Amino acid sequence: MKAVVLVGGEGTRLRPLTETTPKPLIPVMDRRFLDHVLDHLARHGVEEAILSSPYLEETFVPFVAARGDTAPAIEWITETEPLGTGGAILQALDHLATHEPILALNGDILTDLDLTAMLAFHRERGAAVTISLTHVEDARPFGLVPTDDRGRVHEFREKPVDPIPGEVNAGTYILNPAALGGFERGRNLSIEREIFPPVIAQGEPVYGFLSHGYWMDLGTPAKYLQAHFDIFEGRVEGLRYAAPWVHTTATVSLRAHLGRWVAVGEGAAVEEDAQIDDSVLHPGARVGAAARVVGSILGPYSQVGAGATLAGCVLGEGARVAQDAVVEDRKIPG
Repeated sequence: MKAVVLVGGEGTRLRPLTETTPKPLIPVMDRRFLDHVLDHLARHGVEEAILSSPYLEETFVPFVAARGDTAPAIEWITETEPLGTGGAILQALDHLATHEPILALNGDILTDLDLTAMLAFHRERGAAVTISLTHVEDARPFGLVPTDDRGRVHEFREKPVDPIPGEVNAGTYILNPAALGGFERGRNLSIEREIFPPVIAQGEPVYGFLSHGYWMDLGTPAKYLQAHFDIFEGRVEGLRYAAPWVHTTATVSLRAHLGRWVAVGEGAAVEEDAQIDDSVLHPGARVGAAARVVGSILGPYSQVGAGATLAGCVLGEGARVAQDAVVEDRKIPG
């Protein structure tokens, strides 16, 4: 099977981390997040994945090279301007050159969705499009997707105004290429707003596949941290890490304290009497002696000075917090 992985977003809610690193390339534990996504595809038999992004495109070059022959094979296509979710998928179809169903998915969602079961459902129903669904208590940030008793979608609603529980679009799709044949290539299109509604209106069989597996949009600092905490607690199938997790090349003083929900990345350093709780340290980050860091993300090569206190913060690449400073709920660029 072949897949299109959407990695073109600018990740504005994760700034300043995403000012130098695209969201899919931000580390989750010991690997780039996109590595986890591609590994999940490989576990379900995906042989080829197409990626494109007009945002910080050059940063993907070493990532693709480092993957080497690891499945799935990656084909990179240049997207000279943002094409949106729909436009990017349409552009990729010309490169996939297949009449078989393809997977399309957002590259910023951590999930253990059973793609094999979803494909079987798609074929069993004779679907033209199958949309993965997950249940949430408040559908306002997402797209509410009501279905009938067989799972068929008769309308596609984006982001209701009022808080309401229900099944929402979880960002993974199985698509028959023929169902998308009538849409113009090369223009910015939203698959949720500009492709799915007319496909449904034309009477094409569009189904929703409800999954009770793990699902988390990593688009905000809070969600990014929560994803790490959930991995530590064993809530994501296929991902197992000790809690706390410390990269083999990191240096942590024996006199430092690491809480259970802490990830210390490659080459990072934590000095004596420092206290870290509910936080993620990216490669090369440093925490000085007797500093306290809680509920924060420390970007690559950022530094927290000795005796400083950091709470609810995000540090960009190379950012510095002065010795003995007290900083709360701030985003600090590098």
